Amino acid sequence: MAKQPVRFFNTTGPCNPNDHYMLPPEERLIGAQLHRYVSDKLYWVLHAPRQTGKTTFLKSWMREINCGDEAIACYVSVEDCQGVTDRDAAIRTVYYDILDYARINKMPVPLVEDRDITGLMRSTLIRWAELVAPKSLIVLFDEVDVLEGEAMTSFLRQLRGGFADRGIGTFPVSIALVGMRDLKDYITKSKDGATPNPGSPFNIKSDSAVIGNFSKADTAKLFAQRTESTGQQITGEALDYVWEQSKGQPWIVNNLFMRATMRVLEHDDYSTVTYEHVFEARKQMITARETHLDSLAYRLENPEVRRVIETVISGEFNPAVVESEGFRIAIDLGLVTVDNGNPEIANPVYREIIARQITYSTQVMLQNPGWKWQNDDGTLDMDALLREFQYFWKMNSEELEEMSNYTEAFPHILLMAFLQRVTNGNGRIEREYAAGSGRMDLAVEYNGRWDIIEVKLWRKYRTYEFVLNEGLTQIRSYREHLTPIAHRNDVSATGAYLVIFNRRPEAKDMPWDERIGWELADDVTVVRC
Repeated sequence: MAKQPVRFFNTTGPCNPNDHYMLPPEERLIGAQLHRYVSDKLYWVLHAPRQTGKTTFLKSWMREINCGDEAIACYVSVEDCQGVTDRDAAIRTVYYDILDYARINKMPVPLVEDRDITGLMRSTLIRWAELVAPKSLIVLFDEVDVLEGEAMTSFLRQLRGGFADRGIGTFPVSIALVGMRDLKDYITKSKDGATPNPGSPFNIKSDSAVIGNFSKADTAKLFAQRTESTGQQITGEALDYVWEQSKGQPWIVNNLFMRATMRVLEHDDYSTVTYEHVFEARKQMITARETHLDSLAYRLENPEVRRVIETVISGEFNPAVVESEGFRIAIDLGLVTVDNGNPEIANPVYREIIARQITYSTQVMLQNPGWKWQNDDGTLDMDALLREFQYFWKMNSEELEEMSNYTEAFPHILLMAFLQRVTNGNGRIEREYAAGSGRMDLAVEYNGRWDIIEVKLWRKYRTYEFVLNEGLTQIRSYREHLTPIAHRNDVSATGAYLVIFNRRPEAKDMPWDERIGWELADDVTVVRC
């Protein structure tokens, strides 16, 4: 008997139970009533960030429906329309996508000849419903969010045009529109930002459902499949770290498990996956800059999204940003979440990728340090590094800020770039920030020692004493939070630094000797810039 191949953790494309460890994605559906969509002839929307299980769910649900005798479900991806801005070209592309699906799956092909483009989609779906009768036709349109402008408007209008006549042999009884954003967001985008009115011809959906992330228990269930198949174990500490870093984002969970179950450490007993294996897997994943993570970085080019990320990084409280279209985009993309009322980056892995992306160009411009920045024992001389940063800030900040797209968060970005330039290869930076928190926390680990840095902005509406005292309280709280992490990594936490940037309007007219300062507040070094 041939040996059954071992399944693996999948990070590319839809999952299937024969090849991949997976959990039923329908269990993570929020707001969906699958049993009604066919029986009550409903059109609905499914939206969730990339690589959370949308396509896996669609194909699984399609197979389930097609095992019955009453309906035929068809999966049609319109991804080929990516970048096709011309309406006629985009609609014709969707038409050929439908024909290709029918041919590949040996179904009757709904050819429509000599039809005006404004009715091509509707006529095609009418013809397809006729061909599959006496079964009902269900169409699952994936990647709908790639359609733009007039192409999106025409696509939705033609679906709306056949909606009233839906039924066996006349038009699809149920249609799912699937992408990263809700239908109202497609409509708003197609109308150049105008909010659709109540009489909109696009009011065809009954539900907007989402697919959530894994729960902490889900991550344990997922790896348990690996243990059952191979006997390989995982420690509780390693599982906790996977959850801590991913917050259940399915692609990150699978990627960490995939890398950690391979041999990432030399000369190691690999019967059990440990915290060290997952830690190394995270480092490899971030360094590799895989497509999923690069696509997140690409989203930062959107000015509206960039404004949201800047607010989160700076820790500033800005209600207008939370109410903005950019904030809704960032939420839908899975970049940002809201925790305890504060918007923050969705998970530590994304936090790291975003920080690296927005500081990369600055890092490239920085010279290799020509001054002594290491202690004799190989640890980081943070005093020397931050004194050098003060000098760099004095000499270059005004010019560099003029070139930055992140004015509000510019001090944070420049400091992170400066630190990253030195620590690359032999160290790492842990970052914590959230809108409304009023601060950024950095923990720099280098050759077995942590240094903690709290970044604060001194604005015109606060006194220096207020900012100083608030910062000292926050950094001491952060140090207590970091201590167990340091012990887990077998490093010591020693240096604590509060970096305060003077961002008051009058600061620009002050002599640099008055703006730059260095003082001790008990166990914390206060660095003024």
